[in-house]
Amino acid sequence: MLTRTRYAPSPTGRMHIGNLRTALYAYLIAKHDDGKFLLRIEDTDREREVSGAVEIIYNTLKIAKLFHDEGPDIGGDYGPYVQSERMKQGIYMKYAMQLVKEHKAYYCFCSKERLESLQTIINGEEIIQYDKHCLNLSESEIQDKLNNGCPFVIRQNILREGNTSFDDEIYGTITVDNSELDDMVLIKSDGYPTYNFANVIDDHLMKITHVVRGNEYLSSTPKYNLLYEAFGWDIPKYIHCPLITDENHKKLSKRSGHSSFEDLLDLGLLPEAVLNFVVLLGWSSKDNKEILSLNELIKTFDYNRISKSPAVFDMVKLRWMNGEYIKMMNDEDYLIKAKLFIKKFKNNNVNLNIDKILLFAKSRIETFLDIQSKISFFESAILKENGTKIDETLFINKKLKLDIELSIQFLKEILLVIEKIDDFSNDNIFSILSAYGKDKGYKIAYMMWPIRIALSGEENTICGATDIMSIIGKEETIIRIKNVF
Repeated sequence: MLTRTRYAPSPTGRMHIGNLRTALYAYLIAKHDDGKFLLRIEDTDREREVSGAVEIIYNTLKIAKLFHDEGPDIGGDYGPYVQSERMKQGIYMKYAMQLVKEHKAYYCFCSKERLESLQTIINGEEIIQYDKHCLNLSESEIQDKLNNGCPFVIRQNILREGNTSFDDEIYGTITVDNSELDDMVLIKSDGYPTYNFANVIDDHLMKITHVVRGNEYLSSTPKYNLLYEAFGWDIPKYIHCPLITDENHKKLSKRSGHSSFEDLLDLGLLPEAVLNFVVLLGWSSKDNKEILSLNELIKTFDYNRISKSPAVFDMVKLRWMNGEYIKMMNDEDYLIKAKLFIKKFKNNNVNLNIDKILLFAKSRIETFLDIQSKISFFESAILKENGTKIDETLFINKKLKLDIELSIQFLKEILLVIEKIDDFSNDNIFSILSAYGKDKGYKIAYMMWPIRIALSGEENTICGATDIMSIIGKEETIIRIKNVF
């Protein structure tokens, strides 16, 4: 049987990391088996729909390179792939009425007030469990209410005796007491199908073989199975994914600032790194390899290795992984991306080689947002307000036996050498300073430490002292060193 999976988001805003993981797992399951990956837009909850959200879905999948084989934008044999369009064709009402005729579903005319009076507590949760009040209405009573335009919903008729079991590929066999199940609404009073009902109908008609979703849907699965059984349809394989939590082991929320795919891209992360990180939120490869391209994932992904335990969204690990992906980028692509995240440099003395500066930063950053802070010291010293001096305590280096006084004394000495250098290329500067140090008995590290601190005002920099000198130029180098005195 051809493996067919689907990603079926609701257009309610940015794509949450949990939804991205669902799409990724569904994509990998299909592609690993040379199957088909579908996109279906589930827009039956009109109150939650957000304008522009459908485009966000398309763009996110495109950026992530999770290309679907069938969907609203490209068509397919089982369309339409938007639930509101399917509703207009009468698909859901047709199947709901089939169940009504077979006494597996029924009209319910109960008012909101009556339903609220049925509130009860099951497993510590306050819910409304319907009492089947309208199940035994006669056909004439039902017709009279319909003729009078009484609002109604259509409910699934679930037997309260016994229990229902289902098999999940990750969690195994799960059994639920039928007394805990409610007569689920299939068609709402506005004529729209509920999410649960439309989901089952569409998955069957689109021949979905593997249903991937978060484990919050485990409790709804018995109702899905009862629907499949009511229609006499084959039940797909269920793959419920573990919860994703933050570092404090609480459910990852929008307030975290990095709960969506777009949030993470805004933080200067690469789509490939995010996707690689997300696949590991609940899954691991046989050899525990962590850096995996999408093509490698297609070859190695085995859903049986998905964990039951909650997955922790570790931003420290994601930043590290992103840094590894940045290092693997070719320089041309890296520079194009990096320039999107930097401000325009102000330097009154020299035209800075921005490409050279950015390439020095390439192996020293974890996200593209890190770049600005790493390279800001290249900006002109003349533009520093009131000639602000650097923190002189940075000159102290116990290992090199350098203190503030010795460093400043050396800078005054070496400035006389620097002022005589005409060729300000890195190699020439380094050669002249090395020769001077050899003649004076200075170790190269002893010399370069105070020079680099004077030029950058920072303890750690993306490149060495002579690299900085060659980039900012002779005049700027002299200004910065004199600014220390």
